Amino acid sequence: MKRRKFIKTTAAAAAATIGMPYILPTGRLFARTNSRLAEHVVFVLFAGGVRQQEAVGMQYLDGSQNERIPGNIMYNMLTGAPPTDKIVYGTDANLAGEIPIPKILNTTLQEQGTLFKEMRATQIGHYGGLNVALQGNTLYSQGLKQKPLNPTIFEYLRRHGGIPASKVWFVGNGIGNSVPLLNHSLHEDYGRLYAANFIAPSVTFSSIGFKHLANAKVYHPEHELDPVYKMKYFLDNNFKNAAQTIGGIGNTFEEKQDIKKFIEATFEKTANNIQIRPPVSGGGDLETIGYACEVLEWFKPTFLTVNLNNVDGCHSNFTGYLRALHRADHGVGFLWDFIQKDPVLKDNTIMIVMPECGRNLNPNPILDHNDWYGYDHSDANARRIFGMMVGPNVPSNSVIGSETNPKGHSVDIALTVADILGLKDTVANVGLVAGNSRSLFDRI
Repeated sequence: MKRRKFIKTTAAAAAATIGMPYILPTGRLFARTNSRLAEHVVFVLFAGGVRQQEAVGMQYLDGSQNERIPGNIMYNMLTGAPPTDKIVYGTDANLAGEIPIPKILNTTLQEQGTLFKEMRATQIGHYGGLNVALQGNTLYSQGLKQKPLNPTIFEYLRRHGGIPASKVWFVGNGIGNSVPLLNHSLHEDYGRLYAANFIAPSVTFSSIGFKHLANAKVYHPEHELDPVYKMKYFLDNNFKNAAQTIGGIGNTFEEKQDIKKFIEATFEKTANNIQIRPPVSGGGDLETIGYACEVLEWFKPTFLTVNLNNVDGCHSNFTGYLRALHRADHGVGFLWDFIQKDPVLKDNTIMIVMPECGRNLNPNPILDHNDWYGYDHSDANARRIFGMMVGPNVPSNSVIGSETNPKGHSVDIALTVADILGLKDTVANVGLVAGNSRSLFDRI
């Protein structure tokens, strides 16, 4: 073969390898560098800015509202006794919250796995916090309404692990606040081709979603313009942030057909009110958890991220924040119980739970109906977060870190997921994760 033809041929082959690795037999640009610790990972972004004092501190009202009433309201996740007075975090018909939600797990996640009692968040804003966790990079310049600048863990897994698009999912709590932009980055070596599939169940399976999307009706262009314009308005206003996530993310034809069947089947289940959901639901984060379980049941994904955010109401409603925190614990307990009852996922899934940021030490001036103050996220206390891991190869009944000796960082999550799925060294060697990030397994 002549030299010029050889160079041209090998260059074309290299371009094909770099541009379309998902069609290769291995789908992998680099050899796996460490063995898998589990075949599936579920990452729960919990749950919209959680104040450390009410979470692992188990202070309940003590120290936040001048009420000397401590207690653990996250008793699926954490080991500790619940409050004994002023119970407002549960449910009842009168909305007073006097009835705590029954515990789902017989053994807490803390006892089953490892609690990182004191971690640190790089950013104290929601979108920045989500970016840090999913990119493994600090990127203080990352802004709202901007896709990630560096590759996300979704892209690392798909490019270097050869994982199909239908096996990597991001279940969002909605389509506001730039959340749908997180399924892939703008990085020239990664990007849309290696994206995660994104779904926002609260929009897709809402009443307006049913109206415009469920039956995929074809409208007559002359006689039915009014519903066409209504659909356009719905899509323009509800999916403008998600526009860059639609199409071209590497789903094969077969995967697209499977996703279509999943959406159709889930619409039907929702219409018949038989979709998966926690015992106590009623919308919000718990509905999101339920639909995440639908994705897990149908696709058995290698990696799934689910975002929760209802506790963000803490800005103006501390009572509502306590209830949302209690419900988020209920949802996580349900999610883990669901995983353990699935024959494919059981004993082969590691679940990671971590807030994207914390909350302030001191309150703002806003009082709720119980005359309790709200809390924002802007000071050093808002960098205090916790984390949990549970599943195979995770040490059980282990507590790591303290307020004076924190262990772990929000920037560690991407490498932790890569570590679990056998790609830690490969991802680290790309050189785009933060230099101080580590797998949480290396922090233990």
